[in-house]
Amino acid sequence: MTAFRAALAASGIRAVVSHESYLNNLASPDAELRDKSTRAFTRELERCRALGIPWVVTHPGNYIDDRAAGLAWNARGYAECLAAVPGNVGLLIEGTAGAGTALGSTFEELAALRDALPAPLRERVAFCLDTAHLHAVGYDVVAGLEAVWERFDQEVGLALLKCLHLNDSKGAPGSRLDRHQWIGEGTLGPGPFRDIMRDPRFTPVIKIIETPKGDDPIRHDRRMLRRLRAYARGTRPRGRHNGRPAQTVGRA
Repeated sequence: MTAFRAALAASGIRAVVSHESYLNNLASPDAELRDKSTRAFTRELERCRALGIPWVVTHPGNYIDDRAAGLAWNARGYAECLAAVPGNVGLLIEGTAGAGTALGSTFEELAALRDALPAPLRERVAFCLDTAHLHAVGYDVVAGLEAVWERFDQEVGLALLKCLHLNDSKGAPGSRLDRHQWIGEGTLGPGPFRDIMRDPRFTPVIKIIETPKGDDPIRHDRRMLRRLRAYARGTRPRGRHNGRPAQTVGRA
């Protein structure tokens, strides 16, 4: 714990969030799986509290056979885990790509999960959105991004958006295909990312990339970070970008 805090302080990284295991399923109709998931998720919250990590990103579960029951189980699981770990650590419910029986692909369902929690616990719950997931569900982040934010604000509240996963997509809009691509090189293109990086509403929002790593994860991550920073500055990033050369910018 001490070593983590010291390394974080020395790194210059200003924001850290955790991501729970994809194996957890608080919405499952299987009581044994729900119990295992609740215990695992509670331990993750405990670790984050000990390390001083303020948020745990969580994917809503898979309801399997009954959406309403799954939503209720999922909300109950969140409430149980938060109650078991008092303090400041909170949840960021991530919008999903909507594949199969996954909950949380729509803004309405995200809001329903939070609204189902007891009021004191609700204050520790906010949201994370993923650009590739929004695209996969069918929200028009390419040509109608502002309308997407307006709808989220109406259904959930833009002030509750605390984290963005910035990823391009290999899938078509509305395909429910969760396949991330390098920023500006997929079916979203550079436009949405330029808009997000230049929008003052999102300056305080934590931004994380989950883009492909290829044969050199560090090089590709730095390449994506340089690209996003160039978008924020209004310059064109270095290297291949949608088939066009781009000017050189500073190092990540």
